[in-house]
Amino acid sequence: MSDTVNEALLSRLILAEKVARAGGEKALEYFHHRDTLVVETKYDLQDVVSRADREVEQMIDQQIRAQFADDGFLGEEYGLQEGTSGYTWVVDPIDGTSPFLNGMPNWCVSVAVLHDGVPVIGVIFAPTYQECYVAALGQGATLNGRRLQVDPSRTLQNHVTGFGANSHVSPAEVGKILASLLEAGGNFIRIGSGALMLAWVAAGRVVGYYEPYMHAWDCLAGYCLVKEAGGWYHPFNTEGERLLKGAQVLAVAPGAEADLKRVAGI
Repeated sequence: MSDTVNEALLSRLILAEKVARAGGEKALEYFHHRDTLVVETKYDLQDVVSRADREVEQMIDQQIRAQFADDGFLGEEYGLQEGTSGYTWVVDPIDGTSPFLNGMPNWCVSVAVLHDGVPVIGVIFAPTYQECYVAALGQGATLNGRRLQVDPSRTLQNHVTGFGANSHVSPAEVGKILASLLEAGGNFIRIGSGALMLAWVAAGRVVGYYEPYMHAWDCLAGYCLVKEAGGWYHPFNTEGERLLKGAQVLAVAPGAEADLKRVAGI
C-alpha cells in the first residue's frame, strides 16, 4: 500500500469511527425517548423506519461531506450519491430498527468505506453496549481498542451460528436452511441486527453469520471486520447497480467455513 493510499485510508478511518460514535449517541437519545417516535413501514409491515434513522443518516452524511466532498455515499434511507474519488461510504444509521423501536439493545450504527468496490474500512458502534468495533484493510480489527482474532478451533458443532432472514426469503427456504444447520450439528441465534452479528463473528461470540438476502449497508462494515480478524466472507457484488441490490451474506471463522458454506449452498 502506497503512502498516499495509506494516508487516505487512515484519515477516513478516523472519521468513520467519529461519525459512527456520534451517530450512535444521537440514536441513543432517540432510543431513550422512543415512545415519541412515529413509526412508518417500507417494504412490508416488518420493515420499519422512524425519524431517528433519517436524522442519524443525515448527520453522518453531512459530517462526511464536510471532510470528503468527492467521496460517494450510500445510506439505507436516502440512497446513493455517487462520488469521484474512488471511495464510497456505505452507512446504515440504525441496523436493527425493530429491536431499537421495541426497547431491545441489539442495534448498531454501521459505517463502511469502499475503495474501488472493496470494503477497506468497517466501523460498527453498538451504543447500548458501548462497544465500538473498528477495522481497516491490513490494519487488523479491534473492539474498544482490543485486538480481535477469530479462534480456528471453534466449529459449527462446538459454537453457535448467527442467522437472519426477512420477507425476501420464503418460509420454506428459511426452514430448509435451519434444518440443514441443525442436521450438521450446529445451533443458531437471531438478534435482529445482521451488522451487529457480523461484528460478533469478528469478536468470536458467534462462529459465523448467514443471511440469504441482505443489503450492502447491512454487511460491508462487518465484512471488513471479519476479514481483518482472520475470518472469511462471501464476496458482495458492489459493481454498478448491484451495490443497491440484496444478496447472500456469509461470514465465518475458519473452523466452520466448510460446514457453513454447505448449509448456505455456496
